[in-house]
Amino acid sequence: MPLFDLPPEKLRSYAAVLDEPLDFDVFWDATIAEAREFPLDVSFTPVENLLPVIDSFDVSFNGFGGAPIKGWLHLPANRTPDQRLPVVVQYIGYSGGRGLVQQDTAWAQAGYAHFIMDTRGQGYGGLLGDTADPHASAGEVAQPGFMTRGITSREDYYYRRAYVDAFRAIEAAQASTEVDENKVILTGISQGGGLTIAAAGLAAGRIDGVIAVMPDVPFLQDFPRSIDIAARGPYPEIAAFLKRHRHDYEPILEVLNYYDGVHLARRCTAPALYSAAGQDDVCPPSTVYGSFNAYGATAAEAPTKEMEYYRFNNHEGGQEHQWLRQLHYVANLLSE
Repeated sequence: MPLFDLPPEKLRSYAAVLDEPLDFDVFWDATIAEAREFPLDVSFTPVENLLPVIDSFDVSFNGFGGAPIKGWLHLPANRTPDQRLPVVVQYIGYSGGRGLVQQDTAWAQAGYAHFIMDTRGQGYGGLLGDTADPHASAGEVAQPGFMTRGITSREDYYYRRAYVDAFRAIEAAQASTEVDENKVILTGISQGGGLTIAAAGLAAGRIDGVIAVMPDVPFLQDFPRSIDIAARGPYPEIAAFLKRHRHDYEPILEVLNYYDGVHLARRCTAPALYSAAGQDDVCPPSTVYGSFNAYGATAAEAPTKEMEYYRFNNHEGGQEHQWLRQLHYVANLLSE
């Protein structure tokens, strides 16, 4: 498809037009405090993966509301005894789960600990999932999908649970005796990119050790613009819901404002490598740049940030090219 969003020269200066809620930090302080009332209760159970070069562990930890969240931890089998590895915490795209144990071990193949978080209630499309969403609001009236589950309440919105799960996944990864808790890298594509930004923003000032943030074509950024211009994917679920709930637009935007990745990006403090795709009609490039341009804005010392822009790609983004870019980026950070 042709370019439909802003041209590259305007993307570089695009600023999302959002009024941050005055009690944004109060809301998330209370949410994280509530989540931490539940013990993390993390476990790592060795599992056979039929991959001689990788050791894998079935992970369980307590996320939002104390609900059990699944995951995988993959480690290079040739690690030395008592070696503590930098860990890459990976979040999954919309509708996907953690997958089968052999399905994605790329970061472990590169010599890192690789922690993959399952996404509650998802795993029905793309990769297989194993984590339920037991929250009462999961069964409320909603457009099919996850974008409108609990959307009329900031306390019950689906992504409150998912963001807390992503935050606690960092703590779970750091709990492994195989992991260097001071070298945590966060990454993900699409929804995984949005969870990456959310987890990094919530971790700032609450969890030490996050040294890099790598969101690819991230979802959940600049909700008002995304709802208006995204032609495919999850954002149209909200528009479809509003076709029948015609008077709920402003109240829904008020709820979504607490979950907008642009606000969370402003709070991030670790170096970042973003990617955007010029023809992306799922996560439009202007919404990604809105997040990137706000990234680290409130940090006492502005973190470094870089953007890879794939002009002729849609939501698939850079794929193997971005993976190679990330490998170099992390290696360079760790060598400094």
